[in-house]
Amino acid sequence: MRVIVVGTSGSGKSTFASALATAAACPYIELDRLYWGPGWTAVPPAQFEHAVLAATTGDRWVADGNYSAVCDVLWSRATHVVWLNFGRWTVFSRVLRRTIGRGLMRTRLSHGNRESLRMAFCSRDSVLLWSYTTFTKNRVKFAGLRDDPKYAHLQWMEITEPSHTRAVIEMLARTGLCD
Repeated sequence: MRVIVVGTSGSGKSTFASALATAAACPYIELDRLYWGPGWTAVPPAQFEHAVLAATTGDRWVADGNYSAVCDVLWSRATHVVWLNFGRWTVFSRVLRRTIGRGLMRTRLSHGNRESLRMAFCSRDSVLLWSYTTFTKNRVKFAGLRDDPKYAHLQWMEITEPSHTRAVIEMLARTGLCD
């Protein structure tokens, strides 16, 4: 099986996808790592698409991310979608906690990038602002994609309560998700 994990920024996509990949012994594909270069510079679109194509050639993987630019490529190869569709307060409190922690600790992310408190609170590129303003739009977008005949081949699992994530990971891993 090939699984894509989607949800608003801060919903826990990377945490969930990484845990699922580990539990099921599948390769984990972090789309942010493929998209962002050093200095928070996006790689050229053709390079991003090529990286996604190369990463998803196998019969089993778990990927996370909401990149529209590679939606057709990625979703045409996937067999399952897990949508982390939590409430606004849950998502915003998670992204706030994560961002403050990364900013204070100067946590190094892919390609040496770091989130700063200045960027989080004083920038139009703030992940906090992004998460808050795209919340409703993402809910509409993923509901539309779920209902799109183009993606009828995908099996969808929508998780609306964070307390259900561990059980879903265990169930998917136990059923041989990546055998």
